[in-house]
Amino acid sequence: MIQFSNFPSWLTPEIIPGFPLRWYGLMYIIAFSLTYILFIYQVKRSELSLSQDDAVSLFLWTILGLLIGARIFAAVIYDPSGYYLRHPWLIFWPFRNGQFTGLQGMSYHGGVVGAIAGGYLYSRKNKLNFFQIADMVVAGIPLGYTFGRLGNFINGELWGRVTEKPWGIVFPYAPRFSTSLEWVRETAARIGMNFEGVGAVNLPRHPSQLYEAAFEGIFLWLFLWFVIRKRKKFHGSIISFYLIGYGVVRFFIEYFREPDAELGFIIALGKETEPTALLLSPWNFSMGQLLCLLMILGGVVLYFLTKQAAAKKPVSKHNRSTSGKQQYGGKTGGKTPATARKPPVRSGKKKKKRK
Repeated sequence: MIQFSNFPSWLTPEIIPGFPLRWYGLMYIIAFSLTYILFIYQVKRSELSLSQDDAVSLFLWTILGLLIGARIFAAVIYDPSGYYLRHPWLIFWPFRNGQFTGLQGMSYHGGVVGAIAGGYLYSRKNKLNFFQIADMVVAGIPLGYTFGRLGNFINGELWGRVTEKPWGIVFPYAPRFSTSLEWVRETAARIGMNFEGVGAVNLPRHPSQLYEAAFEGIFLWLFLWFVIRKRKKFHGSIISFYLIGYGVVRFFIEYFREPDAELGFIIALGKETEPTALLLSPWNFSMGQLLCLLMILGGVVLYFLTKQAAAKKPVSKHNRSTSGKQQYGGKTGGKTPATARKPPVRSGKKKKKRK
């Protein structure tokens, strides 16, 4: 009995064959757009006065920081050969051996660091409350992130470990395993895959991209949007729970995702470490898991620091105005806040106050 599925043949990276527009790029455009829409939705219902120009500029700074951070982390941390450390000027060079290759490799964790840096610099430059804005941005990020992982799935990349589960998928670009290995023959036999007379077989993998889209995306967004956002008591709480929540979910999903072939396990405490395509021990940790632990630690520390700061200094409900620009406004709908209007001049005697 066959207990796996082949990758859908009708799914191709290109939206229209022959044209450079790809599903992966389109998914990221949708992700950024959706995050922006959710951010503006919150701004309109908050006390934050932010113009349309400011909102666009904020996102441009954040996205630029994200791309820079994601690329640097991928080139430095995920390249054990040290090639980019010896040639740092090539990190953002999209050509290799005279051919256009684009910027191959982006790190999510590096993107987080870069996005935070970009948002912080913009907030400081324009005298905005960074944590207030960060809370609004990250509350919508996971839902947009869902589409990024769907783009990975359509590309047939970032596949998971070998599985015998019936929802396992044979990804066309995944490496094949030699049938001379006993574990390969046994796995193929159990899932009903023919390997007789074949030198190597492509075994089914966990669709870890879909796991991430569901849990790091939809599940985390529901948690932040409908639970944490509704109970927010101080600025910085949502971004703290985002760092903790994403780190926890991603840490466990990494057990179903094959580690990078160049790195393998960074910490190997289990008795068996090979092949990395199999989950042999929960005590073998990938680079992604170590970065997730740092992410969780950072979220916990940030939560207590921002909570302590909020206890010392009450949150101000009034922010700078942006007169002369189109206002998204706060609860005033972009009009002059009621607190800024002059009270009408009353004639006659003053009324006595009620006791």
